Parts: sequence; structure tokens; C-alpha cells
Amino acid sequence: MKITTIKLQAETKARINKLREYKRESYDEILKKMLGILNVAKVNSEQAKSILMHIDENRSRLNIKKEKPKNGKEI
Repeated sequence: MKITTIKLQAETKARINKLREYKRESYDEILKKMLGILNVAKVNSEQAKSILMHIDENRSRLNIKKEKPKNGKEI
């Protein structure tokens, strides 16, 4: 597998990070997911919208997990 480097503006990187569904998801995985969504959108915009909503739901769960205290006790 050949690896390459691309330059991104900080704003672009932040926007890509908004599609991250789990903490260790790589940029390669995120970009492949974005390209897949674009391909779906060409054929079925409602299905693409559904995929994006699913990503938002997964991100919400991720954010909830991040907000829990490490000791498990509520403040």
C-alpha cells in the first residue's frame, strides 16, 4: 500500500473531523465514506441524507461518551 500526504487548511480538516464516527477513525476512512456518500447522492439524495443522519447519531453517541467523567461518577 502506498501512502501519501495532502495539505489541508485547518477549516477543511475541522469539517472532515465532523464526519468522524469514532475516535480512531482515520482520515482515509472518512474520505472514502465521503466519496461513497457523494456517489449515493447522485442516484438517491434521500438515501444519502439518511446516511448523514446515521453519522450524526453515531457522533452524538461519541460526544456523550467523551463527556462522562473517567471515574464514572456524576458531578
